[in-house]
Amino acid sequence: MRVIIYTGKGGVGKTSVAAATAKRTAKMGHRTLVMSTDAAHSLADSLEMQLSGKIQNIDENLDAIEIDILYEMETRWKEIEGYISDLLKSQGMGTISSKELAVLPGMELMSALFYLWDFQQNDQYDVVIMDTAPTAETLRLLSFPDVSQWYIDKLYAILRRVISMARFTVGKMVDIPLPSDGFLKSMQSISNRMIEVRTLIQDSEKTTIRLVVNPERMVINETKRAYTYMCLYGLTVECLILNRLLPEGEAGGYFAEKIEEQKRYVEIIHEAFDPMPILESYQMATELIGDKKLSMVADMLFGDSDPSVLLANESPIAFWDDDEHHIMALKMPFSTKEQVELYNKQGDILIVQVGNHKRNIILPLSLAKLEMTGAELKDNRLLVKFKRGDNQ
Repeated sequence: MRVIIYTGKGGVGKTSVAAATAKRTAKMGHRTLVMSTDAAHSLADSLEMQLSGKIQNIDENLDAIEIDILYEMETRWKEIEGYISDLLKSQGMGTISSKELAVLPGMELMSALFYLWDFQQNDQYDVVIMDTAPTAETLRLLSFPDVSQWYIDKLYAILRRVISMARFTVGKMVDIPLPSDGFLKSMQSISNRMIEVRTLIQDSEKTTIRLVVNPERMVINETKRAYTYMCLYGLTVECLILNRLLPEGEAGGYFAEKIEEQKRYVEIIHEAFDPMPILESYQMATELIGDKKLSMVADMLFGDSDPSVLLANESPIAFWDDDEHHIMALKMPFSTKEQVELYNKQGDILIVQVGNHKRNIILPLSLAKLEMTGAELKDNRLLVKFKRGDNQ
């Protein structure tokens, strides 16, 4: 199963590009699903279709869904929603309010990722295209397997110990519902699935990011930061979609000045991202909705080629040896020495921080037991060195 994730700053045209890609892959015979994970859904508008939280067929070989967290709570998270609602009601909260507040932060992200797990298990689609929220939310989505799996494992272990005691003590004295066995099984299931989801989204042969950018200074700067953080989380950025270029033949005056400005920014984009593949699409005079307009976008971006074909799959993490060290290289484009912080490893976990974003990197077992001797930022990569053992 091929997974293509479109992301970028709000307003750059992610939804139109995702919809155009989905239409084209379906037309080429691939079983395709396009999924919106943005709370402010606009995929339905672009496709000129009424969508909901249920998967529905909208064309030959093409299904679509807009993630609806309330629907997910009633189906996928029923055990968890039931326990939290009961807990809130026991503290005097009304039924409606308790159901609304039972939606914990991150559940919509887990729902989107679990759909990927379902599709892979069932061999349901050849291509899944994700139209995501603006960059910051997408980073939360894609880093969620690392973060949530760690917390869930810790929480699950604590809950098991506490509940075994509380059923004989606290539960007999106070009117607070204790989690059921079904709740605990749901927590364990979440943890197990997150491990598999992390493997899927970090597999550069299957899952890639396509960053959508406009030729504007603020958008370019955010795209650079997004690229850095994607590499930090072990994700593969496949290409750049340079969207909303003005055609050369536009009239003079304002448009002539704007075209010249865009040319300068296009040069900056190429200087920053080459040799990464960059696909271009041009600004249209009307809204990008409906089959005809989306087909025009697909033509500009892909021509006659298959949009699902992998354009680049260089891994953001690499390993090699020198005479004295094992070296782990982590791509850190557009980062400076001052922005990167490296914390001592804790067991098999190495903590790396770039700006406000932090990642717990799980080291291979062969490195986890070794002493970390240093690190340096060189050629847009963070080189972390581990002392080689006597027999290595």
